[in-house]
Amino acid sequence: MSDSVSLDELDRRLVAALQLNGRASWRQVARAVDASESTVARRGQQLLDSGVVRVTGVLDHLRCGLGISLQVRLRCRPGTANRVAEALAALPATRFVTVVTGSADVAAEFVVADHRDVTTVLVDGLPRPDDIVETESMVVVRKFSAVEEWDTGQLGPEAVALLRPDGVLAGHREWHEPERLTEQEFAVARVLAADGRAGYAQIAGAVGISESTAARRVESLVRRGCLRLRTLFDTALLGLNVEFMQWFVVEPGELENVGAQLAKVRSTQYVSATTGRFNLCLHGVLPGYGDLYHYMTDVVGALPGVGTADMTLQARTLKRAYVRINHDGTKERTG
Repeated sequence: MSDSVSLDELDRRLVAALQLNGRASWRQVARAVDASESTVARRGQQLLDSGVVRVTGVLDHLRCGLGISLQVRLRCRPGTANRVAEALAALPATRFVTVVTGSADVAAEFVVADHRDVTTVLVDGLPRPDDIVETESMVVVRKFSAVEEWDTGQLGPEAVALLRPDGVLAGHREWHEPERLTEQEFAVARVLAADGRAGYAQIAGAVGISESTAARRVESLVRRGCLRLRTLFDTALLGLNVEFMQWFVVEPGELENVGAQLAKVRSTQYVSATTGRFNLCLHGVLPGYGDLYHYMTDVVGALPGVGTADMTLQARTLKRAYVRINHDGTKERTG
């Protein structure tokens, strides 16, 4: 993607602004990036229409009682990793799929009703299950940070404050009772899954409600932590060329502390506590390979209670937030 698409400084700032708030108005974005609203609207819409950037609404399955999330590592027969990843990306149960280098060949996130369903999916859902020689599944039990909360660092604190006022993001709290969504709320969420920037008139027309009701429903879903807006783009376009996943073994007594510390690191996009051999899973980005050593020594090396820190580099990502990623890095359109 970064080889075929080149963004100028304004484009990069627009992408960074949409990462901070995918539903921000073009007027808000213009103020944040210090450009005219007409230019921002034109250039921003070009980025969206081209598939370079896409905003999608994702229901928080744990908050809404829709299932559980599992991080799955797979080892494949030689030469089959890409084929396995393609087959996994075609499954409705996968939210994220990537080919990696290191101790695993493919990594994926599944959202299923029960952890027992993963075995059935991997056996019955794939055309060639024998291509997989080993799987390791870890249930996500606590999120410290998610990709939609990540700040690229491209914009200053004033822009962040403008685009993320209090209440825009409902943090990952520990939910004891899931929210039960109405059919109308599910319908609103489906519209936003296809286009996270859909206007209230568009939502109202699709669902059969008034614009004011559509606005209230969206605000309520976001405020209650049920709906999270995710901006999808190739991080290499912002000069962040190395995407990686890191799998930690942390002493139980330090798990909360380490997870909270890693969530504050600029390079961290996602970090969660999991069951299994690895009890902490992290997604991160760095500018280049030369930054990996300092990350491992200065960031990871300073963490208390870490026994293992296994890094895998993402070579090709096929699916993010349920959205298929084309070979050129653009996002598949729906509808």
